[in-house]
Amino acid sequence: MTEPLFMEDAYRREAPGRVAAHTEDGGLVLEASLFYPTGGGQPGDSGRLVWEGGTCAIETTVKGQGGAIVLRPAEGAALPPVGAELRQEIDWDRRHRLMRMHTALHLLSVVLPFPVTGGAVGEERSRLDFAMQEPIEDRDALEAELNALIARDLPVTTDWITDAELEANPGLVKTMSVQPPRGAGRVRLVRIGPPEATVDLQPCGGTHVARTGEIGPVRIGKLEKKGRLNRRVNLHLAG
Repeated sequence: MTEPLFMEDAYRREAPGRVAAHTEDGGLVLEASLFYPTGGGQPGDSGRLVWEGGTCAIETTVKGQGGAIVLRPAEGAALPPVGAELRQEIDWDRRHRLMRMHTALHLLSVVLPFPVTGGAVGEERSRLDFAMQEPIEDRDALEAELNALIARDLPVTTDWITDAELEANPGLVKTMSVQPPRGAGRVRLVRIGPPEATVDLQPCGGTHVARTGEIGPVRIGKLEKKGRLNRRVNLHLAG
């Protein structure tokens, strides 16, 4: 099982590492990974590895078997040998945009309090799908409400609860399409707002900004009808 360094500090850009294994399909597993693996609608990190005598570009990161995190190198890249000591460097500009987007989507689920049926975090455009029959009548009002929430510069923190506590509080799970992983004994919660005045609290293993003000202004994009009961809201960072 790979130690997920991104869980401890989403702002860490570099970290030492050691190669634990190569996968049969050309991937790379480190003992501890700064790279976030694709999951929960958020893309995997990219970046590079540097070791004595070589470098390797990492195009994306995915989940492997048994809790392993697998780094996917660029085509034709030379891999560091098993046991090699190296330096991990994530593409910070990309990671930070994804952090801003992911936190913004959590806030979008606050201003539109409907069950979430799908979603995706992207660098240029993100989206959430909601189980709602009626169309959104005032896009400008929705955008203004979301930006006002962002501008409150609320703290974003994490907590942990047990699997049993999550089972006892099913209302914490907003997403109908993706369920939080269970079986490890505990589940990570992302809280927006102080504990005494929480704005949002839901299971999430993704990377987020430390305060909502860091997101900056956002723009509501295309509003789409997806089937009889689903509405898609696209979101863009304004800067």
